[in-house]
Amino acid sequence: MRTKLSVCIRKKRFSSEDDAARSARAANFPLRPYRCDRCDRYHLTSRTKGKRKLGSG
Repeated sequence: MRTKLSVCIRKKRFSSEDDAARSARAANFPLRPYRCDRCDRYHLTSRTKGKRKLGSG
């Protein structure tokens, strides 16, 4: 599914998946990183249905 440009613009961008995952683990609710097809950086999403969960490391 293609990321809407308006969504990409207002989300925080991370330069690496590790940076995004670190931020996701620090949140108080489940988040996961994904690579944006608009900006080629990483964002976080709360949509986790059917996706892998992040480890605690």
